[in-house]
Amino acid sequence: LPACRDSQLFIKDLHFDGVPTRIYIPREPSASKRRGVIFIHGGCGIFGSIRSYERICRYIARKSDSVVVSVGYHLAPEHKYPAQTLECLTATVHFLKTAETYGVDPTRIIVCGDSVGGTFTASVCQELRRRTDIPKIRAQVLIYPFLQALNFNLPSHQKNATVAFLSQERTVHFILKYLNKDCSLKEPILAGSHVPESINLKYKKWINPDLIPDEFKLGYKPPLPTLFLPQVYEEVQELFEPWFSPLLAEDAVVCGLPDTCIVTCEHDVLRDEGLLYKKRLEDNNVRVTWHHMEKGFH
Repeated sequence: LPACRDSQLFIKDLHFDGVPTRIYIPREPSASKRRGVIFIHGGCGIFGSIRSYERICRYIARKSDSVVVSVGYHLAPEHKYPAQTLECLTATVHFLKTAETYGVDPTRIIVCGDSVGGTFTASVCQELRRRTDIPKIRAQVLIYPFLQALNFNLPSHQKNATVAFLSQERTVHFILKYLNKDCSLKEPILAGSHVPESINLKYKKWINPDLIPDEFKLGYKPPLPTLFLPQVYEEVQELFEPWFSPLLAEDAVVCGLPDTCIVTCEHDVLRDEGLLYKKRLEDNNVRVTWHHMEKGFH
């Protein structure tokens, strides 16, 4: 939907330091400064837009009486990674600095995103945790986020391997499209051949089926050992960067994150990434609210 008149909201297209945004401001006067929501849409970084999330952003603004900023980051592969994360970061910083202009309390701003928007949300919050020149993010909301690209054989990957819309195979396909890589790399990545043993050992404490609660592992079969392929590893170095895989951030980063809400869905290949991040945050004394949708899907 294009921006158009709404009886309850002022809606306007803006640019925050060059990044396209759309802002939704409740028309009803407020006695005090409102809360702010930065919304980062999903779409694997290669599709989706402000327009396609219009109804959702209006709903959030109306129901929570908040000022919502929807970020229209430019899509890959035309705009190369990490342009998307950088634009989300730029828009967030701009809003934190100018919040009062829009009647928002700068200490009550959350960042929210679904799917890869959850990835960008996690990355933005990790990046801003140590900034002292701008207000702190009050909380992050991660709606079935993508958080790691090391292991595509977690219980939720196996259970939901062929579930539409985001199957196990399509997840890796979209990752390669997003990074503008050769899609022939899909099979070895699905098998885990892109990860050297040293990296597997380093991150086993965080990305490991043993950390998933038993009720989510019914029918799970540990995959057979796979042959490491150095040429594949060399082609996909981006997968091991915390900006791409926020679950790989060090504890020194994770312990400084804001209050977090994580939403997971049972019929979703990405379910376990949310569960693993939940555990990491809790282990680092970050307050987490978790909502699991038993009948939900990606």
